[in-house]
Amino acid sequence: MDLLIFILNDHEKLDAILTELEKSGIRGATVIDSTGMAKVLHHDEEEVAFLGTLRSLLNPATRAKSNTILMVLEKKMIHTAVEAIERIVGDLNQENVGVIFSIPVDFTKGIKKHE
Repeated sequence: MDLLIFILNDHEKLDAILTELEKSGIRGATVIDSTGMAKVLHHDEEEVAFLGTLRSLLNPATRAKSNTILMVLEKKMIHTAVEAIERIVGDLNQENVGVIFSIPVDFTKGIKKHE
């Protein structure tokens, strides 16, 4: 088993991605709201970092949203998941689309296996 982690830059594509994953036979995922480091630290050169942080706290809508999708999958399903995701977001090698990677999982309990 592997933990597949996908960081989606365009949160508006989340529902379409989850639907496409389900159509591809992937039934379980956890979605976490996230914000990348570059988005947190981004500010104009003349802007004082404190003011940028204060502005983002007072108006959180100015900070771009992203999502992190976590899936524990059989190794054979990793390629299927990546293809499903790329059908919605396009080529992940393009800039600002997202990042995907997997980590081996040595132990699981409570994950329902689908035939």
